Amino acid sequence: MGQMHPITSEYGYLSQMVPHHEDAITAARQLRRSNRPEMRQLGQSIVTTQTAEVGKMKGWLEQWYRQSPAPSPSGTTMPDLSELSGDQLDETFLQHMIPHHMMAIMMSQQLLMHGEAQHAEVADFARKVRDDQWAEVRAMRQYLAQWFGQQSTPCIPQAPGMPGMTPGPHPGTPGRPTPTEPSPTGT
Repeated sequence: MGQMHPITSEYGYLSQMVPHHEDAITAARQLRRSNRPEMRQLGQSIVTTQTAEVGKMKGWLEQWYRQSPAPSPSGTTMPDLSELSGDQLDETFLQHMIPHHMMAIMMSQQLLMHGEAQHAEVADFARKVRDDQWAEVRAMRQYLAQWFGQQSTPCIPQAPGMPGMTPGPHPGTPGRPTPTEPSPTGT
């Protein structure tokens, strides 16, 4: 399983998020075979959105960080879904994509909380990734509960240097969420 490293720079965020998104795109393409229209739609949405986001991030890396190493996968967090079908495909996808999305949410939130974004476009992008993927996590949790009776999902491995990370929308100044705002995880 791939490991998320602490986000200590804008370059680090972008270079980790590119292969992370590519991993999600590969898995989401398998949902074309799902029997559920909701899952096919979710898969297509992930493929479309994250393919465009990968293009945007690669463009920024080329524009601003040309001298830095190109992003490279550090391992996948998604299983090979190519041999799965029916309920097994849908349930396995959901069980793995929720923690996968949570990693992206945490990476985005960490970039924002630590003020590591050097360009306003990247800060805006990180907020959008965080918020969009949090909305998808909520939908995927509902699917797991509705179709498979699962009320909780697997936790993601603790990332080094990230204790107490709370993902989700945090209005206000990056790194300074409003103190009265509830956590999207209910904690």
